[in-house]
Amino acid sequence: MAGAGLRAALALLLAAALATPAAARPAEPEAFEFVPPPWRVAGERGRMRVVQRQCRIEPTRQVRRRIVDLAVQEWAALGFQTIDARPVERRRLPDGVVADAANPVRPTPRNVRHVLRVGTWETDPDADATIAGYWSATPDGPAVLARQNRQWRGGSDGPVDWVQPWSAAFVSWVMCEAGLGAPEQFARDISHRVYIDQAIRARDGAAPGAAYEAWDAGEQPLEPGDLLCNSRGGVDYRRLADRRPDLGDYAPAHCDIVVRVADDRINVIGGNVMQGVSLTILPLTREGTAHPRPVAEADIAGARTIFAHLKLRADPVGPDAMDRSPVLREGLRP
Repeated sequence: MAGAGLRAALALLLAAALATPAAARPAEPEAFEFVPPPWRVAGERGRMRVVQRQCRIEPTRQVRRRIVDLAVQEWAALGFQTIDARPVERRRLPDGVVADAANPVRPTPRNVRHVLRVGTWETDPDADATIAGYWSATPDGPAVLARQNRQWRGGSDGPVDWVQPWSAAFVSWVMCEAGLGAPEQFARDISHRVYIDQAIRARDGAAPGAAYEAWDAGEQPLEPGDLLCNSRGGVDYRRLADRRPDLGDYAPAHCDIVVRVADDRINVIGGNVMQGVSLTILPLTREGTAHPRPVAEADIAGARTIFAHLKLRADPVGPDAMDRSPVLREGLRP
């Protein structure tokens, strides 16, 4: 089940129809209320427009659980697409067994990226309003949607991709609905580098109101609600020091939201990952850093190299926050 059908199932299981502007979702400790992405836009393909641009503003210290719950909600709504980025040998270890001298894991580039479940892709018409709703949370979202309308009206017989990568729009929508609606809390944008730079300035004391503070991978413990960012498109950042000389300049990047932390792996959710909202299982290593960090390309060929861990300045919620999200507590699982 995907797209509108899956959203209908969610509505029933969570006792809140998505046909209302603000769906009420049961959560701990209070009702989980948010505006679903499709309700932020109106119209059909070729004539879609933004009708809602407002964002919630809450105290930063209170938003960690909402960030996780919203990311998990969208992962479910678009079909639970799941990728296991662990090498084959590590996947064969029993759950809870950590690779060590007794359980060696040989570095290998084979099947580092293995798709466990395919969800709804961006080319599916059922995803149009959802992705457009993500764009509505960014300053340039209406302009991107206007370009997309022209693309849709182009008359192509095949699938039509989005004219702009929407991974930063996904993160921006999550932060918008989570309560980081003020720009000084989170610099929502169509490019990840804008809020990465804000977090770097926060680390330097130049953005005291920012919700996130940037660290190198492994400098700080990972928590649900944090962001992990890697460069892409020919840019090779490996640590914050690589980005600092380029602050303010465009650079292709990607960030995912941490939703679950275990001893040897983490779960992260991001948009525009394999053309959908995907949960990725990333292996962790403790080598060379004070705290566990995602395995980098230097460790295993084909792995992501995380150059920025954006640490959320909010109260903790526990490493298993994903498992206690409204969607999974109500029984809807992959």
